[in-house]
Amino acid sequence: MVTEHSLKNWQTKKLGEVLKLEYGKPLPKSKRKDGGLYPVYGANGEKDRTDEYYHDKQSIIVGRKGSAGEINLTEKKFWPLDVSYFVTFDYKKYDLNFLYYLLGNLELPKLAKGVKPGINRNEVYSIDVQIPPLTEQQRIVAILDEAFAAIATAKENAEKNLANARELFESYLQSVFANPGDGWEEKKLGEISEIFGGYAFKSGDFRKNGRYQVLRMGNVRPGIIRSDESPVFIENIDEKILSRSLLKPGDIIITQTGTRKKRDYGYTVSIDKSNYLLNQRLAAIRTSKNLDHQFFLYYSWSDNFRDQFFANETGTVGQGNVGMSAVTDAIIPLPPLPEQRSIVSKLDTLSAETRKLEAIYQQKLADLDELKKSILQKAFAGEL
Repeated sequence: MVTEHSLKNWQTKKLGEVLKLEYGKPLPKSKRKDGGLYPVYGANGEKDRTDEYYHDKQSIIVGRKGSAGEINLTEKKFWPLDVSYFVTFDYKKYDLNFLYYLLGNLELPKLAKGVKPGINRNEVYSIDVQIPPLTEQQRIVAILDEAFAAIATAKENAEKNLANARELFESYLQSVFANPGDGWEEKKLGEISEIFGGYAFKSGDFRKNGRYQVLRMGNVRPGIIRSDESPVFIENIDEKILSRSLLKPGDIIITQTGTRKKRDYGYTVSIDKSNYLLNQRLAAIRTSKNLDHQFFLYYSWSDNFRDQFFANETGTVGQGNVGMSAVTDAIIPLPPLPEQRSIVSKLDTLSAETRKLEAIYQQKLADLDELKKSILQKAFAGEL
């Protein structure tokens, strides 16, 4: 609880009375090098190293452009780039770490404006802040340091548990397809599935609403259809185009274009609706009765399949493409159908348990972030 005593020595000031945001300075890339003596800070933290420095007191970097409002503590000697501000203040009146926590509590990124968002330092200067005497600043910093160290440890543990939960599913999935059982066959996917490419719809035909939604590459992530990601629709469509592009529930689709050598495509997902149309640079796999579609979906996430897929990558330096033949000719390890379904059941169960654990750990991480915000707010309301 805030008491009159707890705030009696605090002063209300404009932030501009407490600190100044100085402009950073450009540094030619020719003067940056790995292993340089001093860090070079951009808008979101350390970017490079250099053997020269521009400021010689430990300070705070505040993103001016790009990651506008993001804050980072610096080393004692550093070079701030011109996309950033660096903080100067009277070290006899203010504690560096107190100001760092204060700026964090102000959530400066919310001040960012413009097409290329930036923050205006005069707006920052106009913020009213409560400032205690230096000894009280140092006491608050000591409490926050201890509390945040404990939160950081808890977050690290939660993140490890989250990674372990994901690793458990991934490890089992990879082992299933890396060690085929007795009686498994090998078939080309095209021998046991109908495979077809997407249609090159004209963007001029797209609408914000309509009977059919056109699935584009941006709508597809591993195991997920992001139907609300820049959705486009078509109301009326020629029957011939409809017959070759309309997807059915249970179809598997795969993205065929991305960044060369990055493996940021080849994403697969199972279709669960009957009103999706397949756009170009996507392929669809409609499995036969001998291949369980969910079994193939899990297989498509394995290294075994993805290594085959990307072995056929072509394209320029920036863009990678994989053609239809890479999908059609992919070799599929094929156990008997009952065994496929048994494997799917095990993977489904493990996937569901993994999602539960992920939800628990993600919530814990969110709760820890909220706790950190709450402690900061209490600190600057004189409640610590």
